[in-house]
Amino acid sequence: VIILRNRSREGLACVIKVCRGNLKMARGQKKHMKRLAAPKHWMLDKLTGIFAPRPSPGPHKLRECLPLVIILRNRLKYALNGAEANQIVKQRLLKVDGKVRTDVTFPSGFMDVIHIERTNETFRLLYDVKGRFKLHRITTEEAKYKLCKVNRAQLGPNSVPYIATHDGRYIRYPDPLIKVDDTVMIDINTGKVIDFAKYDLGNLVMVTGGHNIGRVGTIVTREKHPGSTEIVRIRDANGHDFATRKGNVFIIGKGTTPLISLPKEKGIKKTIIEEFEARSGKKITA
Repeated sequence: VIILRNRSREGLACVIKVCRGNLKMARGQKKHMKRLAAPKHWMLDKLTGIFAPRPSPGPHKLRECLPLVIILRNRLKYALNGAEANQIVKQRLLKVDGKVRTDVTFPSGFMDVIHIERTNETFRLLYDVKGRFKLHRITTEEAKYKLCKVNRAQLGPNSVPYIATHDGRYIRYPDPLIKVDDTVMIDINTGKVIDFAKYDLGNLVMVTGGHNIGRVGTIVTREKHPGSTEIVRIRDANGHDFATRKGNVFIIGKGTTPLISLPKEKGIKKTIIEEFEARSGKKITA
């Protein structure tokens, strides 16, 4: 520790020079992302450029989100380049969960509702069985709510109970029956909980991580391993069983009835042979 006794400019310069020799300054916030370092599920090609849009800090993690510029330019093809995507959002034409977003790198994520006023289109971000984000087109009625997983349920200041959801929401005074890992249905206009589904056997789930990402099925068993992660066994509509970690499970329905509409595949993962037969229309015989 250096005590600065001489308050003159010369003394201050001397102390700063000594500090620079011994201390390492913080690098600061990273503001760029190379194209090869971008998440694979964005499906960016290697040769179009050097950089990729780095998502802004927001409700979803950097590697679990989809920036608005990727949605407008690469998915919907409404923009030819990043500059055109920027012009679209600056006209306040895009809403995420009912709020206008003018940041072209705003991180939208799983279960977010995206509305484009000029074309009157509404999408919900879901996963396909390959682990990629899918813009699932939904109706106006379904666009009024979204599902959120409860990550925390505890007491805040002044003993106020609250829950924290996967998309960064904090909701005070929830229903006492809502626990961690349950799913709450939130009204987008008011931000209030209108329904919830329990993390329990027999309920419909979608896997949001791991090798089985995007698959949909019902919970068959829960294996508790003391000191380790709980393993959940899931059975899809075709009767195929698979297992994943507890943290990858997102409840999307009560019983076998989903609370949201699902993409065309309904979360059923096909084998390589079944995919080939569906593409070519030919039946492979042994």
